Amino acid sequence: MKLALVHDWLNQVGGAEDVLATLVDMYPQSPVYTSIYAPDIMPDFYHKWDIRTLWIDKLPGIHDHHQPYLPMYPPAWGGLKLDGYDVILSNKSGFCHGLQFDTQQSVHVCYCLAPTRYVWQLDAYIAREGLGKPAEMVLRPLVNWLKQWDYNAAQRVTHFIAISTEIQERIQTYYDRDSEIIFPPVETERFQPVAPEEVEDYFLIVSRLIPYKRIDLAVQAATRLNLPLKIGGKGRDMERLKAMAGPTVEFLGFVPDDELPSLMAKAKAFLFPGLEDFGITPVQAEAAGRPVIAYGGGGALDTVIPGVTGEHFADMTVDSLVEVMSQFDATRYDPQKIRQHALKFDVRIFEAQIKAFVEQASAAHQTGESFIWKDPIS
Repeated sequence: MKLALVHDWLNQVGGAEDVLATLVDMYPQSPVYTSIYAPDIMPDFYHKWDIRTLWIDKLPGIHDHHQPYLPMYPPAWGGLKLDGYDVILSNKSGFCHGLQFDTQQSVHVCYCLAPTRYVWQLDAYIAREGLGKPAEMVLRPLVNWLKQWDYNAAQRVTHFIAISTEIQERIQTYYDRDSEIIFPPVETERFQPVAPEEVEDYFLIVSRLIPYKRIDLAVQAATRLNLPLKIGGKGRDMERLKAMAGPTVEFLGFVPDDELPSLMAKAKAFLFPGLEDFGITPVQAEAAGRPVIAYGGGGALDTVIPGVTGEHFADMTVDSLVEVMSQFDATRYDPQKIRQHALKFDVRIFEAQIKAFVEQASAAHQTGESFIWKDPIS
């Protein structure tokens, strides 16, 4: 089976790139088609990949600041025609699903991280990315056209896979398409529970410190309750958060990968106050046997089970989080049950499900039969 991988852009490292790295490990002989690639920014192991870029990769300054060029992405991706592949597997949050292909020859499976945010949720995207007025003034008049383009592109996709229940609902709402859910891969083996006497008395957050993550809710709640909170991570919101933090809030800065498992395992509980499409860090904490307090929306509805692996707070307000934290008793939760729940998101589960989906979709296409996915895990 000849397969091509497709990814929106390669000038930043985040959850989307973690998924891509797993897909490359699964299909090491497959080329990676992407709009732009900044080799000086991305990890060194990317240099070994067969990465093929679009014409916009040569536009001035696009590697450092690609947001001003966002209106260029639809024509760039729409101009890409992939021939000679049995399966095209796209890892999409932007416009890469809009590529062209021979529908008789190929199957296009889209692993949808999110329907394009700055098209369907423009105000939230502007706030999330901290875009300035010039970018906003360019985007707003284009939104109606972009919605039509994005919707039409989604109709060309053969099969959609969603990363969470939240994204499955958005795919249905915005694209009028059905999808299956395969959760993103989490390296759960890195995280293990510690003995009960090793658990310490602190809440924990590990995150990029940017406004939409809503770390401010946790900082204010911990300060009001005089509870210890450790915050790992860096970002443009650091100084604002420090200004509102009381003496019980500690900012750790960047947390090295080798220190993260212990930090997770010894925490009283992990806090996840923002609204995310999925959210890998809560699953990492659960793999370490620790309960999670999360805002009750987005991916946390799939990853955090109230009363079993943690709790939800109902409203994205300080008062709502304070109510849950003030009554929280970490001893009520069984670390082994928490970890067992986390294992359903393990990278090996993801690999088995993606492999089965791709093979079954390709086989159905070749025989002309209707495709009904048979999950090898369930």
